[in-house]
Amino acid sequence: MKVNQGKINGISKKVTYTHIDNGSPAVCFMFSGAGYTYEKPLFYYSTMNMLQNRFDVVHIHYSYEPDIVSQPLGDITEVMVGDCNPVIADVCQKKEYQEIMFLGKSLGTIPIINGWMKDERYIHSKMILLTPLLKFDLIFEGIMSSNHATHLVIGEKDPHFVDEKIQRIKTKTNISMYHAPNANHSLDIYPFHASRSIKVLEGVMNGLTEFVKIKS
Repeated sequence: MKVNQGKINGISKKVTYTHIDNGSPAVCFMFSGAGYTYEKPLFYYSTMNMLQNRFDVVHIHYSYEPDIVSQPLGDITEVMVGDCNPVIADVCQKKEYQEIMFLGKSLGTIPIINGWMKDERYIHSKMILLTPLLKFDLIFEGIMSSNHATHLVIGEKDPHFVDEKIQRIKTKTNISMYHAPNANHSLDIYPFHASRSIKVLEGVMNGLTEFVKIKS
């Protein structure tokens, strides 16, 4: 296994990335949340999960001002897709992949849903959405209009858990879902409970493993 570092000019800034080459013909591109970065539990174990399932992994390292989520979603999407597309192109130029998967959390689900889900180049790509920002109608509508094989993970105490929207998403046969009772936006049990939070994390990883095995 090789770990390579790269830096590419995006449309708004230089973006660095970490490419973990597991010798696989498949790759998972990962997109962090605003404050939830790759060393945090969901990403640490999602990375381990992908490597265990014979995927290469690419962590894209971007950072934006905290008020980015107050901007129009179209503007956020344009900036994030513009910053991350050169990374995807650079990685895929260096190694030709037979399968591409996208995994994002929170802020990182915005370019997946509003960008790559609508890009015909990735029509066969699987999408993993950790705690997507369902309060935004454009996010919800993007999920509902997509036919990609998608796995959605959310906690019932997440402020973006909107029961009416969750029920409608459940009607989509292309979407599998794991939602955790009493889990917050970080998928931790609140009030804080370490062992129950670990159980939630285990459930998330089991769901990812099953989803990865499904043929798209």
